[in-house]
Amino acid sequence: MANSTHSPAEQAHRTIHAGGEWLAAYSGATREILDPADALPFAVVAEGDEKDTDLAVAAARRAFDTGDWPRTPVAERAALLRRVAGLLVRDREKLGLLESRDAGKTVEEGRVDIDCVADAFRYFADLVAGEAPGRVVDAGSPDVHSVVVHEPVGVCAMITPWNYPLLQASWKIAPALAAGNTFVVKPSEITPMTTVALIGLLVEAGLPTGVANIVTGPGHTVGARLAEHPDVDLVSFTGGLVSGTKVAQAAAVTVKKVALELGGKNPNVVFADACETEAGFDTAVDQALNAAFIHSGQVCSAGGRLIVEESVRERFVAELARRARKIRLGRGTEEGVECGPLVSEQQRARTEDHVASALAEGAELRCGGRRPDPSPERPESGYFYEPTVLDHCHREMRVVREEVFGPVLTVETFRTEDEAVALANDTEYGLAGAVWTADAGRARRVAGRLRHGTVWINDFHPYLPQAEWGGFGKSGVGRELGPAGLAEYRETKHVYQNLAPAPVRWFAG
Repeated sequence: MANSTHSPAEQAHRTIHAGGEWLAAYSGATREILDPADALPFAVVAEGDEKDTDLAVAAARRAFDTGDWPRTPVAERAALLRRVAGLLVRDREKLGLLESRDAGKTVEEGRVDIDCVADAFRYFADLVAGEAPGRVVDAGSPDVHSVVVHEPVGVCAMITPWNYPLLQASWKIAPALAAGNTFVVKPSEITPMTTVALIGLLVEAGLPTGVANIVTGPGHTVGARLAEHPDVDLVSFTGGLVSGTKVAQAAAVTVKKVALELGGKNPNVVFADACETEAGFDTAVDQALNAAFIHSGQVCSAGGRLIVEESVRERFVAELARRARKIRLGRGTEEGVECGPLVSEQQRARTEDHVASALAEGAELRCGGRRPDPSPERPESGYFYEPTVLDHCHREMRVVREEVFGPVLTVETFRTEDEAVALANDTEYGLAGAVWTADAGRARRVAGRLRHGTVWINDFHPYLPQAEWGGFGKSGVGRELGPAGLAEYRETKHVYQNLAPAPVRWFAG
């Protein structure tokens, strides 16, 4: 196996990092990374497999069992995370551009992602630095010292998605490192570049050898091996329901810890009273656009289900469609572009299939529903699809039930508060949702009844690193971010010390 200590920028196909070295794939295989705006390759990465995965896991295992990181004082771990945040700020422009070319989003979205990644590293640094060393338990005797402590899980496997490559990786890597773990990360094989770059920044920040490892390669080899590997103590997966189920099944054999974030079918509920003023109407329509079409709808929490009160439906949907037609679609690196392409031809075909099925089932196309005409900023070879609004939708339609992960907004209507809640909860997922109303009491009632892990009131999409993120139902198990996100990467241990040991005399003789 060829190896080098040079950065992946200097050794383009050496994107596997194991035991402190940048490596080519054991098989020598490589993969071209395509810019979704024109379907042309802009990078080459190693195409790892099970052998490369075993090498990386072995390095992480050694670093955890015999290395210093799990036993490094918390203050030093926190200081390293803050150094990483500083390096992310330093490289913001370069990483934002790379994220744009990798995933197709606009450069501005890429920059915002980098800011959020830096925030996550700072948050977990501050969280662990401010913690008490353990929780003293009153054992009812002065002769007993009893304390509950938290220790790192061990070797963590992280499998991340293509839509927010660096952000989703950071939500796993930052708490795992803060807790003292080692890890192997497998980014999506189609958007791996910024995660590879992050490993380089961790090394630059001084992370000890073997703590951070990455294997670039497909899910059916690298991901599957990580999920089943007996030397992996935890697997954290973000992605689709089908793949997540396979990960959970593979992990069950070795009874390792599992965290799954599996997407959602997220309702955006708009009551008529939110639209009584022109400012309220404008804001609700604007936010409905943001909910559905940011990153071309390729967001696990995208508000792809607009559930609007019947009395304002026609006005609302007409204005929504008018504005959607005006969204400037093009290459994310071009100035003024508001929405980029889909990430791949496969994802565009999936979107087209859902739209076709909706129309066949009786939906009304209000705008979009087609590939746009090519232009200098929108090459014909790119994976572009127009923002699409489908009216007169109902729960039996595939497009309403299934996660599209494309720029498609469906419209359903309601007459009563109970009906609105029933529609919003009528999904096998439960990741996120929103309610728009001028009635504070209604806002609290509806938010309390929605079975979703995050509920926004008069807003859509914001998240905070200090607040947990995750879902109900088939949106997954476990939480990322917040104190619970750190707890995912820890084991809890009770240490009971008898300060005055004496014979028990349970047994005579």
